Order: sequence, then C-alpha cells, then structure tokens
Amino acid sequence: MLSRHFLRCKVLQELYAAQVDELDAISTMRDFDYNIAKLSELGVLQVGVMVKMLDVAAKVMAEGKKKFRPSDEEKKPNLKFTHNQFLVQLADNFELKQHLSQWGSCWDTHEDVVREVFLELRHTKLYGDYLSTPEGNYDEDKDFAINLFRYLMNRDILVTTLSERSLLWEDDFDQIAQYNFMMLKTLTQDNFNEASHWPIMYDTKRDKSEMDVDFARQLLRASIELRQESDELVRQRLHGWEFERVALMDILLINMAVAELTTCPSIPEKVTVDEYVELSKEFSTDRSKLFINGLLDKLVLVLRSKGRIQKSGRGLLNEFGEEA
Repeated sequence: MLSRHFLRCKVLQELYAAQVDELDAISTMRDFDYNIAKLSELGVLQVGVMVKMLDVAAKVMAEGKKKFRPSDEEKKPNLKFTHNQFLVQLADNFELKQHLSQWGSCWDTHEDVVREVFLELRHTKLYGDYLSTPEGNYDEDKDFAINLFRYLMNRDILVTTLSERSLLWEDDFDQIAQYNFMMLKTLTQDNFNEASHWPIMYDTKRDKSEMDVDFARQLLRASIELRQESDELVRQRLHGWEFERVALMDILLINMAVAELTTCPSIPEKVTVDEYVELSKEFSTDRSKLFINGLLDKLVLVLRSKGRIQKSGRGLLNEFGEEA
C-alpha cells in the first residue's frame, strides 16, 4: 500500500537523519526497515481508535444509567452509534483484532484520551445528525464511519498521542491516514467480514508491497554507496558557486536521483527527474526545484555518455509499475 513516492520520502528522511558514509550503511538500512515496519502499527492504531471508541461509548452510556439522578436520555440512551454496522464489522474482523492485540494497548493506556474525544464528538453536528435517523441503514452507517475517521484524524490530541510513540510518525501521520481513508471506502457489506484479510501498510506476504520496499532499500543502499561520486559530479558543475553553500537537502535529493538513474533500469529517466523535482518542492527551498531540474538534466547527459544509465525491458515502467 505504500507508494514509491512515499517510500522515496522515507529514504530521504533516513539519509537526512544519518548523513552517513558507507561505513554506516548497515545501521542505516536497519533503521529504515524498522521505520517502515512501524508504519503498519501506525495504520492499525489510526483505525483502532474507532474500535476503541465503540467500547468507550458503551461504558459512558452504562455509567449514565448508574447516576443517582440520570436524565431521560441517560436512562434510555440512543444506541445507534454502538450498533453502527460498519464499525462493528471492523471490531469483529479477526486479523484487525490480532493486530490490535499486538499494538492496540496504546488506546487501552490512553482510554482517557479516547473518552475525551468521544464526549466532544457527542456535541458535534456530525454525531447529532447521525443519531437523528433510524438504525439499520448500512450505507448510512458506513458514511458516518468514514466521516468519523476524518474527524478523528484531525483531532490534535489523538495525533499527539500517536506521534509520541515514534519520532517519525508526526511526518507520516497524514499520508498513512489518507491511505486508511481510501482503504476504508473500499470496504462493503459484501466484500468485508470477520474472516477478511486486513490490509496493513507494509505486508511482506503481498508481492507488490515487498517489491516496492525492496526498491526503496536498493535506492537507500545505492545512495549511500554512490554519495562521493554524486557529490563530485555536482562539484564539477557548480560554476561560480561553492559546493558547501548548496542546501544539504538539495545534495541528498541529487544523490538519490543519481542512484536511481544508475541502478533502476526499469524506471524512465524522465520519471526519476520529475520525481526529485517534486520532492524538492516538498522538502527544500523555493529555488531548489529549478536548481535540481537544471542540474539533473545535465547529469543525465553525463551519466548517459559514460554508459552509467542503462534502461532495459520490454517496456520501461512508470511510477505505478506499468509500462510507460
């Protein structure tokens, strides 16, 4: 489920954090594998907060009934939320339950946070409108659950609670939430049940997932091994400009681009150049995209003339693994 664009971002983060030479390659590769594996945990916990909220809602309603002087609403609470068919489907899925038994103690530990968010939710228009209609409509239950997920992923207290578990999760949070949002929309009453496979972020049992992460590992390793060569290519083409004055992020992006151009024969040159120009817009300065685009155009010609770029295959692959 992890796109190659996102994986390139993760490689860039590793290179920036480590600023390594070849001697540090083993530890850097180990850190990369650990951080990629942790993304599955983040993805499960993002969905898991909705499952935990069902439990919290039931407890809040039970507590209301036990008050010395409960209100009419507390005596007979509206159970539509706790009976939401889509959320119950999630809670009953065997694989998701297994993943939550491994990682979901986060929400047991922070049940007070989930309770606080649920109590806030009860005062929203989203919740009020949902409770105002009768139970039993699966499509309505799913629409509410999807909107609930969006609501929860925008609650700072939940983002902070999860981000405290990993230094990189704050940067990864929105991307993983977007993946989960799109995945949840594909689940239906017909294609999802308690025995269905739960799609985690990085699944070593899925060929496409493993292939894309292998691409990222290869890119990271090549970026480390080719760093000195890449730096020298840049130095030779900085007319009237000192290498040390170039932004570190730009150097790392060019380093990665050179590694990809020379070690990934199935990815077209244009895809690589365009990708690192886009990454420069996300991670570097306003002027970086022009600098990187111009320099990479020159480096492609140099590397091609030296025979360092060899593209092969029946059809070169685009970003999505399809023939370009």
